[in-house]
Amino acid sequence: MRECECEGGAETCGAAMGSLQDGTPQQRALLYRRASVLALITIVYNIAEGLISVFFGIEDETVALFGFGVDSFVEVLSGVGVWHMTNRLRKDGTGSPDRFERRALRITGAAFYILAAGLLVTAAVNIYRGHAPETTVWGIVVASVSILSMWALLHWKVKVGRRLNSSALLADANCTRACMYLSVALLLSSAGYELTSVGGLDSAGALFIAWFAYREGREAMEKAENNGLCSCSGGRG
Repeated sequence: MRECECEGGAETCGAAMGSLQDGTPQQRALLYRRASVLALITIVYNIAEGLISVFFGIEDETVALFGFGVDSFVEVLSGVGVWHMTNRLRKDGTGSPDRFERRALRITGAAFYILAAGLLVTAAVNIYRGHAPETTVWGIVVASVSILSMWALLHWKVKVGRRLNSSALLADANCTRACMYLSVALLLSSAGYELTSVGGLDSAGALFIAWFAYREGREAMEKAENNGLCSCSGGRG
């Protein structure tokens, strides 16, 4: 849940959230309804993805898939904030996040920090003990479906965000892009294990997810502290 993105440097970081300059109020309302529906789809998808990933992560003893699933649940918290934001923008067009969104950011940030710490410790213990998962086939399946789903959501979020000229909605699209990259990392670690049977690859995937979670947690906390203003902590591609 971001109000602006820093990937384009200082110029992009200083950009304020815009709105559709042309078109009728009815057209703007329709686009915001589409943005709200996309946020709801993201929430429902992440819940399903989280349940499947956590179940098979435990069943197959793959910490990367388990961590990916927990990350999906944290993304649900962020998605609720995005859904609330789209409805607020549709009603009044206010750029600054309200109390609910700032609270959602803090809760999301704390959850990401806890996830990062848990995955870091678990992956380190697994590497030390030489632990290997039973199989990572479900990691390949989940990651493949996620890549396709995130690509489709990204396409429509960017389309709606550009039509509305809204940096807030485009920043949410960048969040979806980052989730797609995370899915690629899970796919690589899962496929790598199936091809080589090197258990450390699963732990390496978990460590990447831990780094990702820490980065997201830090960014969410900075957004909450800065009242939703852009913080150039590196952004997310």
